[in-house]
Amino acid sequence: MVAISAGKIDAIQAIFSRPKAVIGVIHCDPFPGSPKYRGKPVSAIIDRALRDAENYILGGVHGLIVENHGDIPFSKPEDIGPETPALMAVITEKVRERFGVPLGINVLANAALPAFATALAGGADFIRVNQWANAYIANEGFIEGAAAKALRYRSQLRAEHIRVFADSHVKHGSHAIVADRSIRELTRDVDFFEADAVIATGQRTGDSATLEEIDEIRAATTLPLLVGSGVTPANVCQILARTQAVIVASALKVDGVWWNDVDRERVKAFMAVAQPALEQP
Repeated sequence: MVAISAGKIDAIQAIFSRPKAVIGVIHCDPFPGSPKYRGKPVSAIIDRALRDAENYILGGVHGLIVENHGDIPFSKPEDIGPETPALMAVITEKVRERFGVPLGINVLANAALPAFATALAGGADFIRVNQWANAYIANEGFIEGAAAKALRYRSQLRAEHIRVFADSHVKHGSHAIVADRSIRELTRDVDFFEADAVIATGQRTGDSATLEEIDEIRAATTLPLLVGSGVTPANVCQILARTQAVIVASALKVDGVWWNDVDRERVKAFMAVAQPALEQP
């Protein structure tokens, strides 16, 4: 495979100090200003996030992503108010201080600049951006790739240490705009636009990427590859055999439902199943 970007290090090894990792997602409660917010004290929102973080970490995961998943329906990046990254930064800092694990930020939807600001203020190591290059039709409408503005903003912040994990063929949308381009080409665009890792997903939260799509993305780039949805005890070993990391949430919640609390026993059981694959090169 011919590399199309220079000077990249292995972001998974650099961030997690291991070749393969399991990353849990803190699905934060609705934030002030979002449609489902009903006046819950900010302290209670923070406490719930910390409880989920504790259950993930004591269950054995290697790192966490803080995400404003309670803010459904998500706004476009330009419509997200300052209250969202402000609260996310507070949560991130508290999680980092208490648990000291690698952390990522995902500000929905596709808000790369607020994510960088949150990561810098909260001490996170990476951000997740769903549409990094090209464009697609999402639930929120037309979403353009964020790379050019986001990387210039990162430079302004002197935050080059914060890495970018970017989706290829992102879930929750239509790719008709780029239907004449293969997943391989779309993945190489993400690489060319200086992402540090690539994420494969299914069609929506809780749906897994197919093994065929994972293999197609893997063949297109030398960047670390993660799967970012639909990972379960039933498929985690197959997926980790093809990738460097998995991002897991729904399968580790009470009853397997994303808005429920993290179930520590589910996390432990998942990690026990995943352990042999995590030890493979």
